[in-house]
Amino acid sequence: MPLIPEEPQIHESAQGPRATPASGRTAPTPRPVPGPRPAAPPRPGRPGPLRPTPPVQRTSRDVAAKPGPSGPVAAAAPVAAPATPQIQLIPASLEGALDAAEEAVDLLLDSGRAPGDVLVITTGEQHPWAAHELSFGEASYWAQHDVGDDVFYADAAVASRAGSRPVVVVAVNGGPDTAAATALPLAHARAGALLIVCGDPQQINSVLGAGV
Repeated sequence: MPLIPEEPQIHESAQGPRATPASGRTAPTPRPVPGPRPAAPPRPGRPGPLRPTPPVQRTSRDVAAKPGPSGPVAAAAPVAAPATPQIQLIPASLEGALDAAEEAVDLLLDSGRAPGDVLVITTGEQHPWAAHELSFGEASYWAQHDVGDDVFYADAAVASRAGSRPVVVVAVNGGPDTAAATALPLAHARAGALLIVCGDPQQINSVLGAGV
């Protein structure tokens, strides 16, 4: 009878050592921990940031686009260069210069020019409109110039006070010899697109050739 209980004790001791190898097997399981370490090398191997290099090609396209607009700009510069106004000469006598200027203004307005685009300068007798408006005082006269919604008539002596307008018409209708020499260069500077001069062609050409 006593022999029987001893046998189960032997079995229990056998089971004990078997459990220990199992626990030993569980110990190697933490070894995978070094596995994440290979994940570290991919960090240096992240040439992935190099992938953003394709945008560099985009910038190169942009650079290619930049020279494109520069071409039109260069083309625009020569277009802006010829800002000098065209000059038209209408032969007329001293007595007929003012009438010729009036006809020129009528043609401009008929062609679609706005009245405020036109400035008329006289070298001799004032235009009747200017004389009439000045009768109300210079303040009222120049106020209409500043409004800029109608044809403005000015004597050569005060024309320097007038501002630039797309079209300037000069009536060389007398006055001192220096009047035309002063009025024509001034009118040329004030004209944005067109300068019309009514008067003696020889006198006008001599002044325009020397002073403009």
